[in-house]
Amino acid sequence: MLYHLFEYLQQVTDFSGAGLFQYISFRAGMAIITSLIISMLFGGKLINLLRKKQVGESIRDLGLEGQVEKSGTPTMGGLIILGAILIPTLLFAKLDNIYTITMIIATVWLGFIGFIDDYIKVFKKNKKGLAGKFKIVGQVGVGIIVGSLLYFSDDVVIQEKQQVTTSQNQDATVQNQGPSYQWVESKSTKTTIPFFKNNEFDYSWFGLGKYTWIVFILIVIIIVVNVSNGANLTDGIDGLATGTSAIIGTTLAIFAYLSGNAVFADYLNIMYIPNSGELVVFIGAFVGACIGFLWYNSYPAKVFMGDTGSLALGGIIATFAIAIRKELLIPVICGIFLIENLSVMIQVGYFKFTKRKTGEGKRVFLMAPLHHHYQKKNMHESKIVARFWIVGILLAVLSIVTLKLR
Repeated sequence: MLYHLFEYLQQVTDFSGAGLFQYISFRAGMAIITSLIISMLFGGKLINLLRKKQVGESIRDLGLEGQVEKSGTPTMGGLIILGAILIPTLLFAKLDNIYTITMIIATVWLGFIGFIDDYIKVFKKNKKGLAGKFKIVGQVGVGIIVGSLLYFSDDVVIQEKQQVTTSQNQDATVQNQGPSYQWVESKSTKTTIPFFKNNEFDYSWFGLGKYTWIVFILIVIIIVVNVSNGANLTDGIDGLATGTSAIIGTTLAIFAYLSGNAVFADYLNIMYIPNSGELVVFIGAFVGACIGFLWYNSYPAKVFMGDTGSLALGGIIATFAIAIRKELLIPVICGIFLIENLSVMIQVGYFKFTKRKTGEGKRVFLMAPLHHHYQKKNMHESKIVARFWIVGILLAVLSIVTLKLR
């Protein structure tokens, strides 16, 4: 809103300082500051309100140290995160930008699904919450909308450098010694493959022609469902999902800024995605919201985000990565989410397999997801969180290194 207001003021008046809002870096910085203020200042008031309404987490006794003491801690704190993301985005981002629109839709939709789940758990006293099939339907719905917007919108394009022939360049005053290049815009289904020299993959490779959109949307659905569920599983101990999401968000912010800037894209020889730089404003609000929420969510947590926050965080990360065409990097960037997901799949799969073979189910881990395994080994949860963050930072650095490591 403020971007469009100051753009108008700059056109009709000589309003001092209005030009600052043309800079993505300024608006991203303001989004970070605003989201921090919202989450830290108003977060405490919301927590007090949740306590008064007795919106507390009901926790099963799984034999983990300090678990019983957490029962009754306010949940649905994801409302703090959602507000701290959406308000700065609405204030500082270009609201007519297709990428901004896509991120807002994904945030609201998944936040709403998580809110319904938490509402059923807290107010309807149903520990199972929203039935799994309805969650999946909601996540698939987000995937279809996101995939359709990014595939069919005429505003979603890439620009590639192509060599200019001598005849095209013959009117130039000064002839370069080497070949000349120019940016050529195209409606493309290409994405980035990490660690490869010619690091682009085109979804048209599947040979479906005009039906390539089916493959693209199916992949988007798979990514959104898995990453959002991965974030949900990671949200098991104080500060783990929030801090991990902040690390991932910072990494994605770097990718978005570089991919949306023609100069940096040219220098790094990466895909240039016009208008995607606007996503830096959104992800700035996202990182600020996560860090601000950590003020209350770090050990010992005063509030839990609930599914309201965790499903939204995972969905935002998945949608963002797809928008900047880094979805194939998700196993690295979101390595913590992947490990948590795999630990549950391995545990359940091995238990069922051994029970079918021997009649007695066996387990690979003491408990799944993986962070509970370390809790069972009597490791303090603050140490587990710190070590998971360190691994997350290492994965983030490795992801950024892929810009040149091919």
